[in-house]
Formats: sequence, structure tokens, C-alpha cells
Amino acid sequence: MALTAARRLLLHAGSRLGRREAVDGARRFANKRVLVETEGAGIAVMKFRNPPVNSLSLEFLTEFVISLEKLENDKGIRGVILTSERPGIFSAGLDLLEMYGRNPDHYAEYWKAVQELWLRLYLSNLTLVSAINGASPAGGCLMALTCDYRILADNPKYTIGLNESLLGIVAPFWLKDNYVNTIGHRAAERALQLGTLFPPAEALKVGVVDEVVPEDQVHSKARSVMDKWLAIPDHSRQLTKSMMRKATADNLIRHREADIQNFTSFISRDSIQKSLHMYLEKLKQKKG
Repeated sequence: MALTAARRLLLHAGSRLGRREAVDGARRFANKRVLVETEGAGIAVMKFRNPPVNSLSLEFLTEFVISLEKLENDKGIRGVILTSERPGIFSAGLDLLEMYGRNPDHYAEYWKAVQELWLRLYLSNLTLVSAINGASPAGGCLMALTCDYRILADNPKYTIGLNESLLGIVAPFWLKDNYVNTIGHRAAERALQLGTLFPPAEALKVGVVDEVVPEDQVHSKARSVMDKWLAIPDHSRQLTKSMMRKATADNLIRHREADIQNFTSFISRDSIQKSLHMYLEKLKQKKG
């Protein structure tokens, strides 16, 4: 399938990048949509670079997971900071063009890639800190929610939340579970139904993020937080993380194929395709 073929091509490219790293001192590697930089002390930074809004296209999802695998296989890396290469937008979320006007096989392949992203991040043995330096709706919030610690820049334009209901679609059950685990059942129920995007102060109050800092301090704060987490022995922290998260992840793993089928059936509905069409037309008008 498309994702499998893309992974083979990117793994081949990744091997070439790996050889270059040995020459350059293993400081950075990159593909088209993800830049990875190592900062010493076992810390790497993954920067999203999928213009214009870091949407989670199939290509981005594939490249991101391969880059994460590369870091997880590097014994010198213990923690990863997730951030955007372009301040102002962390990630606008799922790429609606992957869900509109395509065939069912494509929808299935895309949703499998979305699941894989969430599972790989949510179950990662690495310490993950999100340095949220821009707006983070829907899939952007998904990525942040998988992290062990979330830091948001104090800018009223940088909202975060799961706003799928506003687009006429529904957050998957496993992301709902992640949200409930993070902010509690009642807050999640209300936010999911209303498609709430929280500005920084409200995001901190409800618990979507752990800290709000001035925009120019997001990365330095992420580094200091990472140092605190890495002071904990890896084995005890990893076992604790697994114990806390395994049941939520297993719920998706057990029902993964059914979830793909449900998504494919749902997104293929004429009414849903019409809603997506209307939303995409509104975006075109805004750009115009």
C-alpha cells in the first residue's frame, strides 16, 4: 500500500542520512517535512516543517514516524522535544485533503497512519516534551496530548484543543480516552461536543497544557523541564509510563481494524464529504 511503499523509500533515504550524520558528528538529520537536531545531554528536537500549516499529511505522518524510530533506536537519545520550525503554527491538524474526494482505500491507509503516529508517540519510551509555539487545533492537539509534558507560548492566538465537531467530524474513541485522561471526563465531554479551542490561560486552567510561558522562553523552558525528567532513572520512569498508559493504548490495538473501517465508512458518507467541501471552500475564501 501507499504508506508501506513510502516507508521503504524513506528508510532508504534515512540510511543515507545516517551515514552523513557520522561524518557531520551526528548533530542533525532531516527529510522534507521533519527536521531533527540533537542538543547534547541525550536530547533531540523534532521540528515540524510541512508548510504552510504543518498539516498531518500522509507524507508527514510517514516521515515523522520514521524519524521517531531513528531516535528510539539511538541509545544516546533519552528525550525529544516536539516543536514547529515556524512559530505561529504548531500544527493545524489532520490534512483535510487526505479525507476529501479520495477512495476508501486511501482513507483506510491514511487513518492507519494517524493511528500509528498516536501509538508510537503515546507508548514511546522516550521522554517527550511539546514546546507548543503556535496554534494547535485537532491533530496538533493530538500530538501534544501524547507528550509527558506540554508547554504553550503565552499568545492569545495560540489556541489548543480538539475542535473536530466544528468540522462535522468526531474525534476517535482512543483520542477521546487520551483527552479524558488528561483533563477529566466532564471537561472533555464539554470540550469535545463544543469543539473548544482553549487560549493559553484556559488551556492551563483545564489541564490541556502543564505550563504557559512567554513566547521567547518556550524552548528554554522545554530544555529545563527535560533535564528534570531525565534526572529520573529511565527504567523506573518507562515502567511507570507504560503502567499508566497501557490500558488506553491496548483499547485501540484491540479494535484497530474496526476503527479503520468505522473511519472509512464515516468519512465516505455524502453528508460528511459535503461538510468537508463546505469547510474547504471557506478556507479558500479566507485565503482569497
